[in-house]
Amino acid sequence: MSKIDEIAPDIFRISIFVPQIEMQFNQFLIRDDEPLLFTTGLKAFFPEMREAVARLIDPTRLRWIGFSHFESDECGSLNQWLELAPQSEAVTGFVGGMVNINDFALRPARMLQHNEALSIGKKQLRYISTPHVPHGWDAGLFYEEGDRTLLTSDLFHHNGDVEPLTTESLADRCRETLKGFEQGPLAGYIPYNSKTDRILRDLAELRPKTLATMHGSSFSGNGKKAIEELAEVWQEVLGG
Repeated sequence: MSKIDEIAPDIFRISIFVPQIEMQFNQFLIRDDEPLLFTTGLKAFFPEMREAVARLIDPTRLRWIGFSHFESDECGSLNQWLELAPQSEAVTGFVGGMVNINDFALRPARMLQHNEALSIGKKQLRYISTPHVPHGWDAGLFYEEGDRTLLTSDLFHHNGDVEPLTTESLADRCRETLKGFEQGPLAGYIPYNSKTDRILRDLAELRPKTLATMHGSSFSGNGKKAIEELAEVWQEVLGG
């Protein structure tokens, strides 16, 4: 059964743990005048996710469906949500909309340019284009400016059925998980190129207070330092 935790004001982490692979899949509902769901989870998660969202809002009121990049755990059940919530729209970057979503989805996406803001009521989310960070040409992240919450997708991926929110550094957890991937068939999970470090530095300069992590614990504290630590881990494990 999914677990729900409020990690920042009106930002709820909906976590589904899959013990067979020791991994949490965390989706985030932002409750506002125009509610936004960041990542849908796998298509098979939809019944459980619908039930979880119904504990927070009327699911048919969902207005926006965001994600980082085109992948099954990011937007696998997008069309089920578009069917359930008649006013809902996918929201993504220009590349994601043109290359993937406007062909895949039941109706066209709202496409945002880099640094363009989306107001959903009291909260405003800024779209940050991050090509190939964590992966995919279409990758991008959303930053909730009021309470300074960065929706990080796979950036801080670490395995295990861990606590919903921590103030402890995530660097060691991320290093262990990433090294495990690089030593097996999932090598290349996170690409590393000449622009990676600059993108991470730019994200750090947002100085987020909360990092909403898709796989593993979310983080509360000095987000700038946390992203700088992650950049060091990526350089160490991937930059070789």
